[in-house]
Amino acid sequence: MKSIYLVLDMENDLVSADGPNGKGPLGAQVQGRGIIPKTANTIAKARAAGVPIGYVRVGFSPDYREAPSTSVIFNGAKQHGLFKLGSWGTEVHKDLAPQPGDFDIVKHRVSPFYATNLEAILRAHGIQRIICSGVSTVAVVQGCVRDGHDRDYVMTVLEDCCACATQEDQDAAIRALQRFATFTTSDAIDFAA
Repeated sequence: MKSIYLVLDMENDLVSADGPNGKGPLGAQVQGRGIIPKTANTIAKARAAGVPIGYVRVGFSPDYREAPSTSVIFNGAKQHGLFKLGSWGTEVHKDLAPQPGDFDIVKHRVSPFYATNLEAILRAHGIQRIICSGVSTVAVVQGCVRDGHDRDYVMTVLEDCCACATQEDQDAAIRALQRFATFTTSDAIDFAA
């Protein structure tokens, strides 16, 4: 079964210690759970197995023209100047840097499938299984898993490479996804399977 590893929203505005969320609850969980080094090791493991990597990033034009005015979460991003494409904030964290040949999937909503190039990439490469991780579990990971499941992809989540603002939110997000995906860890994942 052909796979892809999707690294979800691991961009500076969300995960960098120097970013706007770095000193807050999400940053504390990202650092405390070791999400960045575990994700870096998993990317290396996927590359060694010949599995393609896709980086999913949320971002908007500087005037936020793609952001829905009805969205509480994206209105907050606009108010705080987050997720501006072309800025440091929407770059993938330096320790997870994309390489030539990796896929860049820019989204303007929570789900990586909505109005992006993701589905075309998956179909063009005959991918049947999506292995994913990122932040936050309650948002992009859930969106990816649910939408991927409904498009008939085999979904696998690397739980130890995911985080929410609180451990309680993380646990609840994982419980909610148990029916839609297989859960494993970065150490246990077999990219060749």
